[in-house]
Amino acid sequence: MTVMENNTDFKQATRFDPRVTKFGAFIRRTSLDELPQFFNVLQGTMSIVGPRPHAVAHNEQYRKIVDNYMIRHKIKPGVTGWAQINGYRGETQTVEKMKKRVQYDIEYLQNWSLWLDLKIVFLTIFKGFVNDSAY
Repeated sequence: MTVMENNTDFKQATRFDPRVTKFGAFIRRTSLDELPQFFNVLQGTMSIVGPRPHAVAHNEQYRKIVDNYMIRHKIKPGVTGWAQINGYRGETQTVEKMKKRVQYDIEYLQNWSLWLDLKIVFLTIFKGFVNDSAY
Protein backbone atom coordinates (compact mmCIF):
# COMPACT_ATOMS: atom_id res chain seq x y z
CA MET A 1 0.00 0.00 0.00
CA THR A 2 1.05 3.55 -0.42
CA VAL A 3 1.93 5.56 2.68
CA MET A 4 -0.89 6.58 4.97
CA GLU A 5 -0.38 8.98 7.84
CA ASN A 6 -0.84 7.37 11.26
CA ASN A 7 -3.71 9.20 12.91
CA THR A 8 -7.13 8.52 14.36
CA ASP A 9 -8.79 8.53 10.93
CA PHE A 10 -8.03 4.88 10.16
CA LYS A 11 -9.40 3.35 6.98
CA GLN A 12 -9.36 -0.36 6.25
CA ALA A 13 -8.26 -1.59 2.85
CA THR A 14 -11.25 -2.02 0.57
CA ARG A 15 -11.82 -3.83 -2.70
CA PHE A 16 -10.21 -1.75 -5.49
CA ASP A 17 -8.59 0.53 -2.89
CA PRO A 18 -6.43 3.06 -4.79
CA ARG A 19 -3.77 2.88 -2.04
CA VAL A 20 -2.99 -0.76 -2.90
CA THR A 21 -0.23 -1.12 -5.50
CA LYS A 22 -0.29 -3.96 -8.09
CA PHE A 23 2.45 -5.82 -6.24
CA GLY A 24 0.69 -5.13 -2.94
CA ALA A 25 -2.56 -6.54 -4.34
CA PHE A 26 -0.74 -9.75 -5.27
CA ILE A 27 0.92 -10.26 -1.89
CA ARG A 28 -2.31 -9.41 -0.05
CA ARG A 29 -4.41 -11.73 -2.25
CA THR A 30 -1.98 -14.62 -1.63
CA SER A 31 -1.45 -13.68 2.06
CA LEU A 32 2.30 -13.33 1.58
CA ASP A 33 1.97 -10.08 3.53
CA GLU A 34 1.35 -12.22 6.63
CA LEU A 35 4.83 -13.82 6.55
CA PRO A 36 6.59 -11.04 8.55
CA GLN A 37 4.16 -11.72 11.40
CA PHE A 38 5.96 -15.02 11.99
CA PHE A 39 8.88 -12.93 13.32
CA ASN A 40 6.42 -11.69 15.95
CA VAL A 41 5.49 -15.31 16.70
CA LEU A 42 9.18 -16.17 17.18
CA GLN A 43 9.59 -13.13 19.45
CA GLY A 44 6.61 -14.27 21.51
CA THR A 45 4.44 -11.21 20.91
CA MET A 46 2.00 -13.12 18.68
CA SER A 47 0.66 -16.63 18.42
CA ILE A 48 0.03 -18.62 15.26
CA VAL A 49 -3.66 -18.93 16.23
CA GLY A 50 -5.65 -16.30 18.08
CA PRO A 51 -7.81 -13.25 17.48
CA ARG A 52 -6.44 -11.15 14.63
CA PRO A 53 -5.06 -7.81 15.83
CA HIS A 54 -6.90 -4.64 14.87
CA ALA A 55 -5.64 -1.11 14.47
CA VAL A 56 -5.65 0.91 17.70
CA ALA A 57 -8.22 3.27 16.14
CA HIS A 58 -10.52 0.29 15.56
CA ASN A 59 -10.09 -0.86 19.15
CA GLU A 60 -11.13 2.57 20.38
CA GLN A 61 -14.10 2.71 18.03
CA TYR A 62 -15.48 -0.80 18.48
CA ARG A 63 -14.94 -1.17 22.22
CA LYS A 64 -17.68 1.43 22.66
CA ILE A 65 -20.23 -0.18 20.35
CA VAL A 66 -19.56 -3.96 20.41
CA ASP A 67 -20.30 -5.81 23.65
CA ASN A 68 -17.31 -7.70 25.07
CA TYR A 69 -15.03 -6.39 22.31
CA MET A 70 -12.00 -6.02 24.59
CA ILE A 71 -12.23 -9.62 25.88
CA ARG A 72 -10.48 -10.68 22.69
CA HIS A 73 -7.33 -9.03 24.09
CA LYS A 74 -7.08 -11.57 26.94
CA ILE A 75 -4.74 -13.70 24.80
CA LYS A 76 -2.03 -12.98 22.26
CA PRO A 77 -3.19 -12.02 18.78
CA GLY A 78 -2.75 -14.62 16.08
CA VAL A 79 -1.68 -14.84 12.47
CA THR A 80 -4.91 -16.75 11.82
CA GLY A 81 -8.02 -17.32 13.86
CA TRP A 82 -11.42 -18.94 14.27
CA ALA A 83 -13.21 -15.87 12.90
CA GLN A 84 -11.03 -15.80 9.77
CA ILE A 85 -11.70 -19.38 8.75
CA ASN A 86 -15.40 -18.84 9.38
CA GLY A 87 -15.59 -16.06 6.80
CA TYR A 88 -14.80 -12.97 8.87
CA ARG A 89 -11.48 -12.03 7.35
CA GLY A 90 -10.60 -8.67 5.89
CA GLU A 91 -12.69 -5.56 5.77
CA THR A 92 -15.55 -5.16 8.24
CA GLN A 93 -17.93 -2.82 6.42
CA THR A 94 -20.62 -3.03 9.11
CA VAL A 95 -20.81 -3.15 12.88
CA GLU A 96 -22.68 -6.45 12.49
CA LYS A 97 -19.65 -8.01 10.77
CA MET A 98 -17.39 -6.85 13.59
CA LYS A 99 -19.85 -8.29 16.14
CA LYS A 100 -19.69 -11.66 14.37
CA ARG A 101 -15.88 -11.53 14.29
CA VAL A 102 -15.79 -10.80 18.02
CA GLN A 103 -18.34 -13.56 18.65
CA TYR A 104 -16.03 -16.07 16.92
CA ASP A 105 -13.00 -14.71 18.82
CA ILE A 106 -14.79 -15.20 22.15
CA GLU A 107 -15.96 -18.66 21.08
CA TYR A 108 -12.33 -19.51 20.36
CA LEU A 109 -11.26 -18.24 23.80
CA GLN A 110 -13.95 -20.27 25.55
CA ASN A 111 -13.25 -23.48 23.65
CA TRP A 112 -9.49 -23.34 23.21
CA SER A 113 -7.68 -26.63 22.81
CA LEU A 114 -4.65 -27.89 20.95
CA TRP A 115 -7.07 -29.79 18.67
CA LEU A 116 -8.93 -26.56 17.84
CA ASP A 117 -5.64 -24.79 17.05
CA LEU A 118 -4.59 -27.63 14.74
CA LYS A 119 -8.01 -27.55 13.07
CA ILE A 120 -7.71 -23.79 12.48
CA VAL A 121 -4.18 -24.12 11.04
CA PHE A 122 -5.35 -26.96 8.76
CA LEU A 123 -8.40 -25.01 7.57
CA THR A 124 -6.31 -21.87 7.07
CA ILE A 125 -4.11 -23.74 4.61
CA PHE A 126 -7.13 -24.69 2.51
CA LYS A 127 -9.46 -21.72 2.85
CA GLY A 128 -7.62 -18.94 4.62
CA PHE A 129 -4.52 -18.12 2.60
CA VAL A 130 -6.19 -17.36 -0.72
CA ASN A 131 -9.52 -15.71 -0.09
CA ASP A 132 -11.90 -13.35 -1.87
CA SER A 133 -11.93 -11.02 1.14
CA ALA A 134 -8.13 -10.58 1.06
CA TYR A 135 -7.54 -7.32 -0.78
